[in-house]
Amino acid sequence: MRDDREKLQDILEAIERIDRYAVQGRQAFEQNELIQTWFTQNLQVIGEASRSLSSATRDQHPEVSWSKMIGMRNILTHNYFEIDLDIVWLAVEQELPSLKQAIAAILRSL
Repeated sequence: MRDDREKLQDILEAIERIDRYAVQGRQAFEQNELIQTWFTQNLQVIGEASRSLSSATRDQHPEVSWSKMIGMRNILTHNYFEIDLDIVWLAVEQELPSLKQAIAAILRSL
C-alpha cells in the first residue's frame, strides 16, 4: 500500500507534467486536443492522490484546498462530456503554482 509521502509525490509529479506543456500558453492548450487531455488526466491524478491521502495529513494542512481538488477529479472523471476547458485552464494557471509550492513544503516537512 502506498503511503502519504508517495501520494504527495504523485501530486507534485502530475503538476510538473502539466507545467511542461502549460508554458506553451493558453492558445496552444485551446488548439491542441492532446494537451487538453494531458491536463485533464494529470488533474485527475492530483484529485485521486488527494482523495486517497489520510484524513490526518489533509487535516494537518488546511491551507491546501483538498476538497476542491477532489471535486475537480470527480467532475473530470464522471462528467467528462461537461468539462469546461476554461475552468481547466484557470486551475492550471491560477491554482497549480501555489499548490506546487504547498505540496513541496509538505514533502520537505515529512
